[in-house]
Amino acid sequence: MSSLSLFHDLLINTLIKLLLLHPSTVSAASQWRLLQRSIGISAMHMQLLSDDTVIIFDRTDFGPSNLSLPAGRCRHDPLDRALKTDCTAHSAQYDPTTNSFRPLTLLTDTWCSSGSTLPDGRLLQTGGFNDGDVVIRTFDPTTDADWSEISERLLARRWYATNHILPDGRVIIIGGRRQFNYEFFPKTPESSNLHSLPFLVQTSDPNIENNLYPFVFLNVDGNLFIFANNRAILFDYADNKVVRTYPEIPGGAPRSYPSTGSAVLLPLRNLDGPNVEVEVLVCGGAPKGSYVMALNKGQFMRALDTCARIKITDPNPASTVETMPMARVMGDMLLLPNGDVLIINGAASGTAGWELGRDPVLAPVVYHPDRAHGSRFEVQGKTTIPRMYHSLAVLLRDGRVLVGGSNPHRFYNFTNVLFPTELSLEAFLPQYLDPTQSDLRPVIVDPKSSSKLKYGELLQVKFSINGLSKLGSIRATMIRPPFATHSFSMSQSKTTSITNGTRVMKICDIYQDKVTLEISIDEIM
Repeated sequence: MSSLSLFHDLLINTLIKLLLLHPSTVSAASQWRLLQRSIGISAMHMQLLSDDTVIIFDRTDFGPSNLSLPAGRCRHDPLDRALKTDCTAHSAQYDPTTNSFRPLTLLTDTWCSSGSTLPDGRLLQTGGFNDGDVVIRTFDPTTDADWSEISERLLARRWYATNHILPDGRVIIIGGRRQFNYEFFPKTPESSNLHSLPFLVQTSDPNIENNLYPFVFLNVDGNLFIFANNRAILFDYADNKVVRTYPEIPGGAPRSYPSTGSAVLLPLRNLDGPNVEVEVLVCGGAPKGSYVMALNKGQFMRALDTCARIKITDPNPASTVETMPMARVMGDMLLLPNGDVLIINGAASGTAGWELGRDPVLAPVVYHPDRAHGSRFEVQGKTTIPRMYHSLAVLLRDGRVLVGGSNPHRFYNFTNVLFPTELSLEAFLPQYLDPTQSDLRPVIVDPKSSSKLKYGELLQVKFSINGLSKLGSIRATMIRPPFATHSFSMSQSKTTSITNGTRVMKICDIYQDKVTLEISIDEIM
């Protein structure tokens, strides 16, 4: 199985999960922690890197931020539409281990852009707006440097596009406003052209679009599952052909920007069987017409309260519809290390866009994929900070969820508005981090930090735990840290929980309460 063979470029978020060691333990509870009242910028895009730091950025072209560039530096851009000389930062590097941050320098506009990590660990960021719409930028976590703009340019302007890492290490860049095509990075003689994607034309609603930031996932057969508006295709990007067309989501309501729902590729199943099972979960969004009603009439329609779950590897796939505890638009969906899905942030009315959201949803919801239909959603504790348009969340290595952003205004606006620009960072602590569960939580001893792996290698993970009672309860998962923006986490993927004794994982040593696992990377990937 090669479609996820790029785990050698990850921070390898290897998170060990132990289950059912003490069934009588008091029920765990989620928690919120305020990390920073202000980092000086509003988090519009985030990426966790291999050194455990998080790159955060918003955009230029809209005036000064509240974070100064160091040493009196200023950015001079004659094409900037708001500030030709700007001495403030629009990006920051946040260190979760020390709860500190430093300013970074963006040279051109990254507004509503896309990104992915590369096999060498660098962050690749593509496109944006104005003078940044065809720019390619990189950030290297192995140096104490800053953003770099490379000489190569995109073949088309990429604004509201989606990126996805591919098995060969390239990144595919799909769509964007008025861009019904895709391209690759880096360019090679075989992949140096712009390729048409008619599906994006077919899914574009007149004057509204509803197909921006398409949801893209890599299937186990190497093809791409591409969802836009209210339907999806399986796409062979190498031969530029549609392999199969999936049925429209029941009800037909749009789920893509600006009707902005979210989606995840659920943990892979049946890894030991002949046919790996792949499912996609799409949740929330706004009814068709919601954007126009909010923009032109100031009427904010109730968001969608449904999810559609589809097994994309099934010979006759059909969506199963489930109802969430509350309606949600502009929500983020994250894969958690225990196999659950976190649905967080967003609004209960309106749509994505400047000033177009209402009724913030303060309570996250956890979706349990393995529970029976009708009992999969669990409401979590509320935050006190509305996270509306341009908010997001990413999973950290220690299992916390970093939450930031919310700026539904054209500029930074802190007064006389319903939802002021939000510069804070919070941490959401899922139930598995409850202090009462500490004896069930392992501490990874080795590797200490990121690991570089090659396809076919064995990964040894040594951890200690106080509450180990039986070896059969050990599970391991691996998560690829995604690039998050506009309610979608690009290139997000996770293996299913791997059980001790299977062909992919075994316990090879136990000594002084330390357990060593061997995980076969070629089998998992």
